[in-house]
Amino acid sequence: MMNTRGSIFSRKAKLRVAQGVAAAAVIGLALTGCSSSSDTSSSSDSGTKSLGEATIQLSWIKNAEFMGEFMADSKGYYTDAGFTKVSLTPGPSAVEPVVISNKALMGMGNAISTGTVIASEGAPIKIIGTTYQKNPFTILSLKAHGNISTVDEMKGKTIGVQASNLNLWEAFLKINNLKDTDVKMVPVEYDPTPLFNGEVDGWFSYLTNETLDAEIKGLDPVTLPLADNGLPFVAETFTATDDAIKNKRDELKGLLIAEIKGWTAALKDPDAAAKYTVDTYGKDLGLTLEKETKQAEVQANDLVVSPDTVKNGLFTISKTLQDQSITTLAAAGIDLTADQLFDMSLLTEVYKEHPELVDYAK
Repeated sequence: MMNTRGSIFSRKAKLRVAQGVAAAAVIGLALTGCSSSSDTSSSSDSGTKSLGEATIQLSWIKNAEFMGEFMADSKGYYTDAGFTKVSLTPGPSAVEPVVISNKALMGMGNAISTGTVIASEGAPIKIIGTTYQKNPFTILSLKAHGNISTVDEMKGKTIGVQASNLNLWEAFLKINNLKDTDVKMVPVEYDPTPLFNGEVDGWFSYLTNETLDAEIKGLDPVTLPLADNGLPFVAETFTATDDAIKNKRDELKGLLIAEIKGWTAALKDPDAAAKYTVDTYGKDLGLTLEKETKQAEVQANDLVVSPDTVKNGLFTISKTLQDQSITTLAAAGIDLTADQLFDMSLLTEVYKEHPELVDYAK
């Protein structure tokens, strides 16, 4: 089985926390208006305003992380919204340059990566919603080795951290009043085998990836989620340019409507979403139904839903969560205001015009 955030692909495409991640040349990319093809929807129903074609840039490979997009595509929700074709372009990819260059109308990233590009390069982009209310980063250990369930239990332990996650690791230490001398950090790649072999005590990981690998291997994983220990921020965020927010509002709102319907379907039937992932969208990736089903269930139960989404609808980013994300960015050395990073006006309009979409659990 391929380790989907391990040795084959780099998580660098997933989290860009270093300040130099987006060169100034990114901002100067021409707005080409081009679009790449991947998955397609059929022509829109008669009577629905045609929104033409659109591309969504995914941040990662086509696994269950994007089960809502797969359901939206397979059930025709993009078509229902008025699109003649919606391409789901797989990563790994830093979504911000793709969105800025107009190669995708919308990209899926996270508050750290998007905030970094805005703060360091003045990128004209905003986050317009989020799938994950809770980011999936965690310090993973094993019950038989490491067994780190609290911040205090990290002291004296050895933690494997990837180069792309060093800024986030340093922010985690800072916000929890830990010194470099309290915890030994060792540089690692992405395959968690050293943790599984007992060579280190903990591993900078994803709740939806390496943790599931350990569980499937019967290794009794123990997790210390960053979101519950000082570093809450939104992930799997929807990013669009300021220009698109102003001039392509119908298209972006159409995508959001289809996405809400797709994720509603996925949350109601994560088993079906996992099967679509393995059998259709990720069929060439060597995915297993066992792991993708587990990932779908973790997302449905722990990451995508929250009291705020129950009250206000999927993809909501409350003022509290915006402020928490900004505080996390500051801890990572990235200074922004909420208005510089977030624009929730599109989602507000969608739910005002389609209040029935708020109650995704009915």
